[in-house]
Amino acid sequence: MMSRVKKGIIAGFVATVAVSVLELVNLFLNHLFDPFPGVVAQMFGMPGNMAAGWAIHLVMGTVVLGSLFGIAYPRLPTATPITKGIVFAVGAWVAMMLFITMVGDYRTFTGSSGFGTFGWMLALHMVFGAVLGNVYARLVEREKRGAAPIGAAPAH
Repeated sequence: MMSRVKKGIIAGFVATVAVSVLELVNLFLNHLFDPFPGVVAQMFGMPGNMAAGWAIHLVMGTVVLGSLFGIAYPRLPTATPITKGIVFAVGAWVAMMLFITMVGDYRTFTGSSGFGTFGWMLALHMVFGAVLGNVYARLVEREKRGAAPIGAAPAH
């Protein structure tokens, strides 16, 4: 039996990869918006260090948000897994925005995109939440059906 936290971490990893693909599209389309890994690196005092931004993004999305989602899942106010994920991710976005405005550097969003970056990050968080909720629900269903654990070898 897989714990809720472990399911959350797996779902968080898949959701982080999905959002990272969208962010790569942004990076290769002339930086329509400030790149999210750049914003994350700036938040942690490493402006311009995209590698650190990607690493922090992967850890935060997988370990921190995935684990918290696994713990909070039964208490989230909506009925479907996808909306639970979106509500959770929008809450994470609000917390990030509060962190940036209260203790972050005021120059975090000084790129040419301005408020478009806020919208882009909100949209990415909503996609993250939808994927997070969907994958988590599939893992729960798989466990209810009694399917073999992920990565288990056949017994024959």
